[in-house]
Amino acid sequence: MSKQIDIGTVFKGSADGKIVQSKGESIALKPDHVVIDIAYSGLCGSDLHMRKNDSMVLGHEGVGVVSDVGSDVTVLKKGDRVGWGCNHDACQYCKECWNGIDTLCAHRQLYSRSDFAFGSFGDRAVLNALFVHKIPDDLPLKYAAPLQCGGATVFGAIIRSEIRPINRVGVVGMGGLGHLAIQFLRKMGCDVVMFSGTNSKRSEAMKLGAHEFVAAKENPEFQGIKNVDHLLVTASEQLDWNNFFKVLAPRAKIVPLSVSGKDMTHPFEPLVEYEYTITGSLVARRQVHRDMLAFAARHKIYPWIEEMPMTEECVNQAFDRLEKGDVKYRFVLKSQCFDYE
Repeated sequence: MSKQIDIGTVFKGSADGKIVQSKGESIALKPDHVVIDIAYSGLCGSDLHMRKNDSMVLGHEGVGVVSDVGSDVTVLKKGDRVGWGCNHDACQYCKECWNGIDTLCAHRQLYSRSDFAFGSFGDRAVLNALFVHKIPDDLPLKYAAPLQCGGATVFGAIIRSEIRPINRVGVVGMGGLGHLAIQFLRKMGCDVVMFSGTNSKRSEAMKLGAHEFVAAKENPEFQGIKNVDHLLVTASEQLDWNNFFKVLAPRAKIVPLSVSGKDMTHPFEPLVEYEYTITGSLVARRQVHRDMLAFAARHKIYPWIEEMPMTEECVNQAFDRLEKGDVKYRFVLKSQCFDYE
């Protein structure tokens, strides 16, 4: 008979959007699964879409410490500092899995689409050990939390689009993803250009490592701006693509990272004439995720965070403020059950 794991306290959405504290279901510990005592969780923009869902535990940027392991687990042990992200399982036998892109497996287990009984807003999580990532010893857990999705999304896109140190890269949107993109790209040796609406975030962008800052509302025609080889789009709203196409170098790649319910409408002729590429990018596959953690630890790439206790009151405050854009640049919720740092 499988060992049952008490998940403890969890946080779910509700019909009116209020986040509600609840008692989690007990979950059977499968032979290839591990139990993680959650120390911190990042709050991701994707979580906002789920706040009215009362059937699932919220959160997918969890980090903590392994407290129990299944009988077949050999890759992790009790006491390991670990985290997990958006995709936490796959079939491991299809073409996509064998090619190392489990994030595109037909049976992938993505946050909000499967395994509703656990999430990172709670005391514990139980999941497949092969989809759990060790956190480097010199990367503090509270900074590692937003990297599990935000960092993996940005770094995965950089690797996916084959950005090189010699490239000039534009980043659109100075938020949770954008402020991490600046840091990764700067440490990779790229020429980094931040595109934002106004000049209000100029000094912060430069402090994070941007070489150039463009306020789109003040220079809507992008006059005097040298072309970029890649454009990472972290803004949630659709852009004025007629203008942004003006700053693309021949064969430039556009990589949208955020989710938008609106159609992407862009000029057709220059797409062909200059051989531009528009490529989707989900989150980092497992090896790239682990490379990202190692790179962040080596270069001390830390998200800018505001830490709050993981209580019903503070979780609701964080959701409300994130929806208004009132955070610089990531909320991290600290467990009230476990204190590992």
